[in-house]
Amino acid sequence: MAMLLGDVGGTNARLAIARNGSIDASTVTRFKGDDFASFDDVVRQFLAEQHGPHISSMCIAVAGPVSGGRARLTNRDWFFDEDNLARLADADQARLINDLTALGFATPALAGDGVAVLREAPQDRARNGQALVVGLGTGFNVCAVRVLPGGAITALEAEEGHTHLPANIMWRLIDRVGADAARGFFSTEETFAGRGLSRLHAAMTGTHPVRSEDIAHAVEAGDAQAIATYDFFTELVGLLCRELALRFMPLEGMFLAGSVGRSIADRMDRFQPAFLAQEHMRHIPENTPIFLIRDDMAALHGCLAALG
Repeated sequence: MAMLLGDVGGTNARLAIARNGSIDASTVTRFKGDDFASFDDVVRQFLAEQHGPHISSMCIAVAGPVSGGRARLTNRDWFFDEDNLARLADADQARLINDLTALGFATPALAGDGVAVLREAPQDRARNGQALVVGLGTGFNVCAVRVLPGGAITALEAEEGHTHLPANIMWRLIDRVGADAARGFFSTEETFAGRGLSRLHAAMTGTHPVRSEDIAHAVEAGDAQAIATYDFFTELVGLLCRELALRFMPLEGMFLAGSVGRSIADRMDRFQPAFLAQEHMRHIPENTPIFLIRDDMAALHGCLAALG
């Protein structure tokens, strides 16, 4: 019995075959999106390269919203439909999930080099079977995860990126860059996605926005202004994660994911004071461990878990 798994972003699509409950590493294949007019073409080529295996079920993680069994990439004109995919692969079942939801399904199985511990929590802390994935990259969103006593996983959809920025973070921004510049940070995503980091650096330096990747390179080169931006941005992430810890109570762990999340992983000395800054209900963040998802295969493992 073969299962088709996919992790599809705006730049690349990664597909694999799973058999007997595990991913066949020899089948993992990356396709450049620019080389294909549609995702259907990617599936056709992949199945041909795998000599047409019989697919019993499939799960595809998409970097975009999923609704009613359909999805569309946010930065590429690719459309996805569960019924069409099932027919294309001659599968009994096809399921589309958001890529962050896939990471949520993967969290119980992350181990070893696939996850880094950024902040430990007391070993004798209370546990509640709840975790949270925080996606910090091109966009921003979260996925709350609940592992039931029998091992079944529930991963909840959310649109946290489009919520209003918490007041304490807005006040901190106003204090640092002024009220006029702070107006540009009107939502959580506009503040904490890559473009938020770019906008913050421009506001702090009085320059035109540059790519978040360029700011990261400047940090590596020892640029004092870029370092100051990253330090302040990491403080803001710590304040946000404190709010998320109270909102979702992820006592099994908060898992950071995405390029921006990876870029602040070595700045926990800036993150932790902000994460624990408030005395009110401080026991919740104190008992929340923080991890970084490092496994490039995590979304594929999440797709496999989603198929049950």
